[in-house]
Amino acid sequence: MISKEAKSSLSSFWSSSSFLVLLAVIVPLALISVLVFTLGPTQYSSWSPKPSPFTWRLGFTGSYSFASSSLVETGTPPHVFIANETIQLGEDENILKHNQSDETTQMVRRYSNLEKLEAGLARARASIRKAVLFGNLTSTRQDPDYVPQGPIYRNDNAFYRSYLEMEKLFRIYVYEEGEPPMFHNGICKSIYSTEGRFIHEMEKSDNIFRTKDPDKALVYFLPFSIVMMVEYLYVPGAHDIKGIRRSVVDYINIISTKHPFWNRSLGADHFMLSCHDWGPTASASVPELSNKSIRVLCNANTSEGFNPSKDASFPEINLLTGETTGLIGGPSPSRRSLLAFFAGRLHGHIRYLLLEQWKNKDQDVQVYDQLPKGVSYYSMLRKSRFCLCPSGYEVASPRVVEAIYAECVPVLISDSYVPPFSDVLNWKSFSVQIAVKDIPNIKNILIGISQRQYLRMQRRVKQVQRHFVVNESPKRFDVFHMTLHSIWLRRLNIHIKDFDQS
Repeated sequence: MISKEAKSSLSSFWSSSSFLVLLAVIVPLALISVLVFTLGPTQYSSWSPKPSPFTWRLGFTGSYSFASSSLVETGTPPHVFIANETIQLGEDENILKHNQSDETTQMVRRYSNLEKLEAGLARARASIRKAVLFGNLTSTRQDPDYVPQGPIYRNDNAFYRSYLEMEKLFRIYVYEEGEPPMFHNGICKSIYSTEGRFIHEMEKSDNIFRTKDPDKALVYFLPFSIVMMVEYLYVPGAHDIKGIRRSVVDYINIISTKHPFWNRSLGADHFMLSCHDWGPTASASVPELSNKSIRVLCNANTSEGFNPSKDASFPEINLLTGETTGLIGGPSPSRRSLLAFFAGRLHGHIRYLLLEQWKNKDQDVQVYDQLPKGVSYYSMLRKSRFCLCPSGYEVASPRVVEAIYAECVPVLISDSYVPPFSDVLNWKSFSVQIAVKDIPNIKNILIGISQRQYLRMQRRVKQVQRHFVVNESPKRFDVFHMTLHSIWLRRLNIHIKDFDQS
């Protein structure tokens, strides 16, 4: 047994010993902690946790670029969400190396305006591809205006999804340089009316696709009118368009010097629009404009350099009064007594062949260079089952849209012509396309189309009509919006590298 005195002495000993032990342990630990917090984590990286996915947040300061390539060159990486959302990226030493270690790294990055725009386009592309594969997963029956459906489209699901993405994302900056009448202006009552109408609509302040902030734009409009340049700079009969070409060159020089956007993309996200035959020639004055920019042209002739992958075909519409009043609509197929009709001047070798072969030769295929007195051109369109649309000196013809307006099945007779909106519309479903060499066989080709097939084609002409209508105030899916959609599709096809990482 231990006496009370011994117990007291032993307890006193352990108390004093415990105090000394605690003192010996706590003090060094405290000193080490102070040292760690003073030097910071980089000197003690071996204490860091094991690797996990990088988490990058937008909206904070900092500038960290991709090591291998930029976001806009390769498209949006998996699981990337733009606009102040977390970006989860898997481990990839090509994206980031930090002191040759595989530790978890918290980083911040400020994306440029262009990168955000390009990432939005990447999401749009993915959405369109998804619609191609699986259709539009959400209900499309609730659209108050129109839901594209049927064989007049190459892929109705893809078109509809693309159109909705365009309405959501597409913004256009109109350069303000240049003075009317050759800039910011155009004729709205002639065979070139679509050029003037488009410029007029783009200049409107209430145009939802127009932005006043060039940093928010996906494309940039060069608002010159070749028609007006011809009016003011061309001397009739002189066969000299140097003044027109020089004006285009000067304009590109001005905007490329004053703004950064042309040089950033070499004009690839810029577009011009022209319904004049000389549109392609004028654009050739600037190699980048011809070879890289989006050219919206009525003269969509592949044999003259029209490139469907970057250029857009534009419908030629002859609005003598500036309105479509009285032009749209026609009788039912049962009241169309004439097989085929054409009237027009001897204008190019295709029309020469057509008139030589068919003028005054057949009552079923009536071809005129000049209509008899008292005969209405538009009444002839409405009584015909098929309307012949041969090219003139250039490939475009207003007769294509005139036929569609009159609900007459258009017969395209041309070489190297790309019909308007053909990246969306399936022209073979509502028109007949005849090669120039087959002009002598026109009647046999047309009577070879069964009544059942003709009725389907005529019904589709009525359906596609909405895409060619010129409205005083543009409406969804009309010719103005279809033209915008053609430009939107071509912008989707390109990636603009952001050289300015600010």
